[in-house]
Amino acid sequence: MELSVKLETFEGPLDLLLHLIDKNKVNIYDIPIAEITNQYMDYLDQMKRQDLNIMSEFLVMAATLLSIKARMLLPAEENEEGEEEDPRQELVEKLLEYKMYKSLSLDLRDRMMDAEKALFKPPTLPEEIRDYQEPVDVEALLGDLTLARLHEVFQSVLKRQEDKIDPVRSRFGKLEREEVSLSEKLQFLDRYARERGRFSFLELLEGQRTKMHKIVTFLAVLELVKGGRLHVCQQEIFGDIDMEYTGEGPLEAWTEDEMGQGDGGQT
Repeated sequence: MELSVKLETFEGPLDLLLHLIDKNKVNIYDIPIAEITNQYMDYLDQMKRQDLNIMSEFLVMAATLLSIKARMLLPAEENEEGEEEDPRQELVEKLLEYKMYKSLSLDLRDRMMDAEKALFKPPTLPEEIRDYQEPVDVEALLGDLTLARLHEVFQSVLKRQEDKIDPVRSRFGKLEREEVSLSEKLQFLDRYARERGRFSFLELLEGQRTKMHKIVTFLAVLELVKGGRLHVCQQEIFGDIDMEYTGEGPLEAWTEDEMGQGDGGQT
């Protein structure tokens, strides 16, 4: 035999507590435990049905409320982090969990009631009718079609294709890796400096085609200056740098083998 746990309009002690909280319009996170406990005990005194199996649950909750009420009168306890513990915290968590499940159960009940009102009927149409397709009248379909209308449709299709293109990435074009040999740039710079003797650093960079060539040229200048084949001089701050060819130091020292087998030679 199934045991019914419904007691008048309350289905358990948590349901009764939620009723008292709503009735007194108090914050569930700040329950006035003394007042709620007194009302809870008054309700137990007025119960007419004396089913001990059901009453035991309400009595356990009554003992819990009295325990919380007593702890509220004592100095607050502190946890390991030094924060004061609220004796009502565990009860509040149970009430919130019960309230959530109760709300879900009511929603499921409403859905079940709505589902009882829905009726389904399997399809019983003959195959001839189910597979029937209305014939297309081509003349009526193309009756008002003109070349101008076709042009509008074509332009709208092109517009939709253009909208799908990324306006930023589409302008990148084709990206290709440009290889610039540092060893070849060293040979070029040494020949350039030997022919001119004295030249401007800014003029040298402006003669390079791409940004990558400018970077490798700058690295080559540093190598030649470090090896003593170039001498640099700057007359004023932020001014142009004058370079003078000295021809000192062997150029053969700068080869791809000694620069890490192309580690710095290919950029």
